[in-house]
Amino acid sequence: MGAFIRAARLDITESLRARWFGFYSLVFGGIIVLLFVFGLTESRILGFTGLSRLLVTYIQLCVAILPIFVLITTVRSVAGDREAGVFEYMLSLPVGLAAWYWGKMVGRFTVVFLPVFLAMAGAAAWSEYSEIGVPWGLFTVYTGLLVSLAWSFLGFGMLISAAARSSDVAQTGAFLLWLVLLLFLDLILLGVMVREHLPLEAVVAIALANPLQSFRTAAILLFDPQMVVLGPAAYVILDDLGQGGYLAFALVWPLLLGTGAAYWGYRLFRRGDLP
Repeated sequence: MGAFIRAARLDITESLRARWFGFYSLVFGGIIVLLFVFGLTESRILGFTGLSRLLVTYIQLCVAILPIFVLITTVRSVAGDREAGVFEYMLSLPVGLAAWYWGKMVGRFTVVFLPVFLAMAGAAAWSEYSEIGVPWGLFTVYTGLLVSLAWSFLGFGMLISAAARSSDVAQTGAFLLWLVLLLFLDLILLGVMVREHLPLEAVVAIALANPLQSFRTAAILLFDPQMVVLGPAAYVILDDLGQGGYLAFALVWPLLLGTGAAYWGYRLFRRGDLP
């Protein structure tokens, strides 16, 4: 446990000194500031006012920004250390591979999630100070969804990083994964449904296996409980799972997916780097 904590602390310290962390924090902090500047807390859409409206917009922006940031910053983790010759130094120290790998993952999760959460917390604090009102239930659910999404893509990033032999290959793989998952949100699945005449239930199941889609659909559910924008797919989701059941699925499934991907990456890491 001591080695695990030291590995996590080391990764956090290195990340905080890196230039990408400053830019990453500036992006999410800047988004919140811009949303306040544009007066979204004073607008009303479908009954959402105050901080609720700002959180809805912020969570939609996170769908596009957070995954690619997490992937690009994580895939250089193992692959970059391999290129830099860190493994030879690490194996000379009393630090187990499991402690180093999982400590690095937990440390990286802390770093990538902290700016996202602090931006939301800052918005909530300002709303309380301005007496706008904070929907703490919605804030809590959105925080859980962001944790789930970040952990999912962190697991993908660790898997790609462990499998790739260079940082360039790892970054290319991360970008391709993000692009494929982004395309599977709507475009490809719509083509499959039209051309292959697949049952709607099968198409919905394939779509929701995509963590981006499950996150986006859960955000829509919180914004529109009837999910009108999804059309017939909404009936399949609500009839089979219900609102509470689907929110539970959207929280748990990406966590399981990310953990499974990270464990697969750990197996590749052990097999590839131990003599």
